[in-house]
Amino acid sequence: QVQLVESGGELVQPGGSLTLSCEASRQIFTFNVVGWYRQAPGKQREFVGRITGSGRTHYVDSVKGRFTISGDTAKNTVYLQMTSLNPDDTAVYYCYAEDWQREYWGQGTQVTVSS
Repeated sequence: QVQLVESGGELVQPGGSLTLSCEASRQIFTFNVVGWYRQAPGKQREFVGRITGSGRTHYVDSVKGRFTISGDTAKNTVYLQMTSLNPDDTAVYYCYAEDWQREYWGQGTQVTVSS
């Protein structure tokens, strides 16, 4: 059973930065895609960004230029580096991964942007 464990969520002030981690229970290069979604209170889950096995990244327009996804194969971890955070970024952030058989999801980590 594949497990994804997110960490790093916390309260941060507007304009601040934060890095989330997603540690997988198997080597991340075995996945086709690893990425992030988020869900704000009262809203649907929203795609944030992803990184493919070839290292290509894709982001939703609202985070382009502010968020960066990267992977560390030695640590089986994918990171979501977030800068210039604003209150609209407040949400539970979920890591997901896809292989040829199915999707896998983490339990989520809370990010709150507030002064």
